[in-house]
Amino acid sequence: MSYARVLCVGLVGVTGHLVEVEADLSVGLPAVVLTGLPDTVLHEARDRVRAALVNSGEEWPNRRITVNLLPAALPKHGSGFDLGMATAMLASAGELPPAALDGVVLLGELGLDGTVRPVRGVLPMVAAAVRAGMTRVIVPVANAREAMVIPGVTVRAVDSLRGLLAFLRDGTPLPEIPPVPAAPTVPGPDLAEIAGQHTARYALEVAAAGGHHLALLGPPGAGKTMLAERLPSILPRLDDDAALEVTAVQSIAGVLPPDGRLIRRPPFQAPHHTSSTVSLLGGGAGLARPGLLSLAHRGVLFLDEVPEMSRATLQALRQPLESGRVVLSRARGTVEYPARVQLVVAANPCPCASSAGDRHCTCGPTVRRRYLARLSGPFLDRIDIRITVLPLSAAQLMVEVEPAESSAGVAARVDRARTAAAARWSAEGWRTNSEVPGPVLRRPPWRLPAGDTTVLHRAVDRGTLSGRGFDRVLRLAWTVADLDGRDRPAAGEVNEAYELRQGETRTPRRGTT
Repeated sequence: MSYARVLCVGLVGVTGHLVEVEADLSVGLPAVVLTGLPDTVLHEARDRVRAALVNSGEEWPNRRITVNLLPAALPKHGSGFDLGMATAMLASAGELPPAALDGVVLLGELGLDGTVRPVRGVLPMVAAAVRAGMTRVIVPVANAREAMVIPGVTVRAVDSLRGLLAFLRDGTPLPEIPPVPAAPTVPGPDLAEIAGQHTARYALEVAAAGGHHLALLGPPGAGKTMLAERLPSILPRLDDDAALEVTAVQSIAGVLPPDGRLIRRPPFQAPHHTSSTVSLLGGGAGLARPGLLSLAHRGVLFLDEVPEMSRATLQALRQPLESGRVVLSRARGTVEYPARVQLVVAANPCPCASSAGDRHCTCGPTVRRRYLARLSGPFLDRIDIRITVLPLSAAQLMVEVEPAESSAGVAARVDRARTAAAARWSAEGWRTNSEVPGPVLRRPPWRLPAGDTTVLHRAVDRGTLSGRGFDRVLRLAWTVADLDGRDRPAAGEVNEAYELRQGETRTPRRGTT
């Protein structure tokens, strides 16, 4: 038989597509012809596969070999097709029983010595194979735990091409998949470590409960970074669907931990203020890879010293913050990555950033306005909560009457509020109040009485609140009501939400101690 077919999976963004690797041997000058929109890495696979086969003790077919990747219109990239190409060539030469490859998906990169090396994106690849009706996959040993996360599939691990061929020919056992070690318990940052800052702590709780964006403005040393770093500690653990999304993105980016577990803790990304637009949104040669924005999906993206960041980079964040996804178009195609993040930005009030506050500031009013004007109005309009973090006094640092509340206590309230919001919006597919479209909250049955939203109508008429800001204050009001245990927000919750939006809150009606 001069024809054989093997199944693999190709990725476009986080979406996997079943790919048929066809191999045909024909009379002609010895050569390997690769078709089906392969990228440069795949073109180089011809030499890798040849060396791997010869060094595994196999005879290279000295004929014209045509390898086709179906569907031909789908761009193919990466080295995950090496294993499929090698087995398809041998099967077309009659060196492997074709039945052994029926209904089996093969994923893996080949070294020149025939070792099978791990590849990126195995988790979304296996998930795509299961959706296509496949139930058996063979992956590199290093990717086996990751593949086993997907239910409904039998996973086998392989460490060398020689071992795989022995298994396909006579059933020689493949390596055992290493057991998953116990998850290490690593204590993270806790809110109990923050002195004072009751208003900022309450704003952090509201942001966590509703998934709202947060801006922290204040002098250095006031605790802005400490507050942002502790936001993940009060967020609920990711459910199965969210954990699969987050783990899939990290798998594609090649930063998945080696234990292969689902990521249950909301991710936290804090890029340096000199980071480029490509590093945040994604990019690279060929089809674009996910950036830090997508790696923070279902978690927190913290931008410290945000006025020092490139204006173009901040402007590029505007659309993903609204849509919850990043669409990257390149010459080889368009990819889409999820980017449902909770944005936290921190800024000093002026360029001199005097830790002593206004009394020792050397910047004039014009310099201060120009510094904060680096944050454009459309960018700030997408931030729900804006809080001024005041400098700490000696009494707050050294003479605390009682210890501050820990993250565990705050997380319990956040979890109750998120549960209430999820129950309210689950029929529409929304998880948090921040995901609810504004028009929904302005129509029955969710529209609030005019008397309860008087402050918002006046602000819009004065021009101090935009239409987008109006909707975001409504979402905030629902979150405040959820924290209060109320079914609907009233005038008090709306007014407090407006204060949080405008940065006017001084003493919260409730909050952490």
